[in-house]
Amino acid sequence: MTNGLPEMRASDAERERVAEALREAVAEGRLDMEEFEQRLEAAYRARTHADLEPLVRDLPVPASAAAPAQAAGEGGWAERIGGTATSTWAVGIMGGFQRRGGWTVPRRFTAFAFWGGGEIDLREARFEDREVVIRCFAIMGGMQVLVDPDTEVEVNGIGIMGGFDDKASGAGTPGSPRVRVTGLAFWGGVGVDRKVTKAERRRLREEKREERRLEREQRRDGGRKTLK
Repeated sequence: MTNGLPEMRASDAERERVAEALREAVAEGRLDMEEFEQRLEAAYRARTHADLEPLVRDLPVPASAAAPAQAAGEGGWAERIGGTATSTWAVGIMGGFQRRGGWTVPRRFTAFAFWGGGEIDLREARFEDREVVIRCFAIMGGMQVLVDPDTEVEVNGIGIMGGFDDKASGAGTPGSPRVRVTGLAFWGGVGVDRKVTKAERRRLREEKREERRLEREQRRDGGRKTLK
């Protein structure tokens, strides 16, 4: 492997990059349909970089097709860490606020909600530094912090006659930023949830449909061979 880490676990993004390379190869006539389907199935079932590399080794695709996302892949962590913060605070008083999309999270972000609510979505965000702190203060109000499943999260807020949910606490993938969520919920609540984006859900649905299609074709092929 060009990355020197053959046993590192493969991510969904890495599997999808290999699958796209295989689709281009079959469209160019470099692979026949049978070999394409076999390799595509293997790509979606791959667990490590060592599983992915042989699938594109003989194809004219960039070496990064099977490389770690944080090192070279589109949307990798290395590409999302660094830059100038676009927002350092948010307030919702008898109203609401949102921070979502491609904003840049500062090293320390403070949010306050009083008789109101807010959403802090980090799933598509950039990060000013590898470790950021999200300070949430919900007084008779509520907030939701959204992170993707690959982010390292630590939650240690306090709930008084309210709730500060810590179920999202846990490790992330190598190279991911560390997000520390802290603060106070008084007669209110702060929830921290791990969720994939809508685009990622669509991609996963398409991946499952492709897997089911391949399984159906394999069963049909098996039936034909039995009849012969």
